[in-house]
Amino acid sequence: MALKAQILKQLRSRDDHCWHCGATDEYLVPHHRINRGSGGSKQRENDITNLLLICAYWNGVIESQATQATIARTYGHKLRSWQETSEPVYDAVENKWYVLCPEGNKIETKHDHTAF
Repeated sequence: MALKAQILKQLRSRDDHCWHCGATDEYLVPHHRINRGSGGSKQRENDITNLLLICAYWNGVIESQATQATIARTYGHKLRSWQETSEPVYDAVENKWYVLCPEGNKIETKHDHTAF
């Protein structure tokens, strides 16, 4: 299902680089933190707190390699079906943790994980 134009606009406004490597512009693709096939619901497909813009490379790697998927879960880039999208997300470029807000913004937060 395609993202609603309003949600995509909010996403591009909030995420100006890949959360993993810092890539920008044409390299960014929408990524669902909780995939529909992994317990995500239709309602979450256009939920801005369930979406990140990441580079196509990182998206492919975390969807196809178990080791990288584990790292993505540590970063909050991928979530298990029972987790809430209020779980913090790590921006490896800025070396900061954020909570994604339903309004389409992000708020820096403290997190007890030690990032890689």
